[in-house]
Amino acid sequence: QSQLVESGGGLVQPGGSLRLSCEAPGFDKYAIGWFRQAPGQEREGISCITRNSGRTKYADSVKGRFTISRDNAKNTVFLEMNNLRPEDTALYFCAASMFQPIIEATPGTYCPPFQIRHYRSWGQGTQVTVSS
Repeated sequence: QSQLVESGGGLVQPGGSLRLSCEAPGFDKYAIGWFRQAPGQEREGISCITRNSGRTKYADSVKGRFTISRDNAKNTVFLEMNNLRPEDTALYFCAASMFQPIIEATPGTYCPPFQIRHYRSWGQGTQVTVSS
């Protein structure tokens, strides 16, 4: 399978909003996660959605401000980001996971811990800059 492709980043003022898109053709049976990486910092997991949107997960740093959704008919996962802060400035990535917490679990129906090793098919990222 190919890599995922992110888009929608840009420059926005504090308090503003952006919607990121992750094109994921062929990944409808995968959970999809969003990560971000600021210069000099480690890649941080911020959100995840399972294959049928049955479960979502957020990092505390974005909970209540960001919303993840997906449209499998359009092969796209979205990250709606509201009330943006300067500390949200980073390169944003999406990636796919077939995490199974137990062997009986259906792949893609659970969001894994926010660890890079649980994800694959990373995109190239889209830059988000929050500044006045």
